[in-house]
Amino acid sequence: MKHPVNTAGRPEQIRRRDFIAVAAIAAAGGAAVARAQQQLPVFGWLNSLSPWTKASNVAPFLDGLREQGFEDGRDFVMDYRWAEGHYDLLPDLAAELVRRHVTLIIAGGGDMPVHAAMAATSTIPIVFSIGSDPVAAGFVPNLNHPGGNVTGATFFADQLTAKDIELAHDLLPAARAIALLVNSDNTDTPTIIADAERATKALGFSLEVVRARSEPELEAAIAAAAERHADALVVSGDPFLNAVAASRVTELALRHRLPALSSVRFFADAGGLASYGASSNENNRNAGNYAGRILKGAKPGDLPVVQATRFELVINLQTARALGLTVSHEMLLRANDVIG
Repeated sequence: MKHPVNTAGRPEQIRRRDFIAVAAIAAAGGAAVARAQQQLPVFGWLNSLSPWTKASNVAPFLDGLREQGFEDGRDFVMDYRWAEGHYDLLPDLAAELVRRHVTLIIAGGGDMPVHAAMAATSTIPIVFSIGSDPVAAGFVPNLNHPGGNVTGATFFADQLTAKDIELAHDLLPAARAIALLVNSDNTDTPTIIADAERATKALGFSLEVVRARSEPELEAAIAAAAERHADALVVSGDPFLNAVAASRVTELALRHRLPALSSVRFFADAGGLASYGASSNENNRNAGNYAGRILKGAKPGDLPVVQATRFELVINLQTARALGLTVSHEMLLRANDVIG
């Protein structure tokens, strides 16, 4: 039996009207969600590293915020800016965050993101997570009373170069020459080299400094270390060398049969022989905790800079075996974590 023709009641037209109505409701709901998100505080994440470090950088930071009762997406939203080792991009990235009127800037991955954020604003709170001395870097006048709009957490990685050289001495008793890989674009490099010179002199090592500011320069730098008969490669506490290009550095070091050490855990995880340094997780969690306190109304200048309390020695046995090295039982007992 045929249905009477009724244009207004055609099933296709009913379905079309229903679809339009549902779409309109969904659009209205989506717009409401977007408006709600726009009303949430926005945290600007300014970092010299790459997005692949999110798990080890952002996750602990969010844990710190949870300690203060704040959840990502519910109480605030994050706006990420990653320089991926291109330090020259940082001023523009910082300016973008300021133009967006973010509630707070989280600056990490070395000193340069902090310098860029401070140059971009003197009013938006800045929380840093770094490995240098924030007083010497000019970020705060005093660790206990930062003042101004800047505070954060530090693990003094730049001061651990001497410890890495001592670690090379302990892991490689027969070593006599150390190569130090530095990034000339890092403003802390002169201090790092001076620390390394004092440490190698005290231990009776010779020191060879090799430099790389980009991935194309890494091969020549590490080849030069091998040509100068270095027994080990100490990688300075530079974000580009230890995170962005860590896998490439460890690959080249292994190719040239150079045991490579650093103060940053990223490096041991990427295939370096060992690392000794503060827990970056702790540092980022402390920074997240401070971000939460600032969101509750605390002034950055009233929050003392947090200093790391946990240090860890990580030894990569897979790399040791690949290099034909035997790690002593004593060193394995000293390690907080052994890979492989």
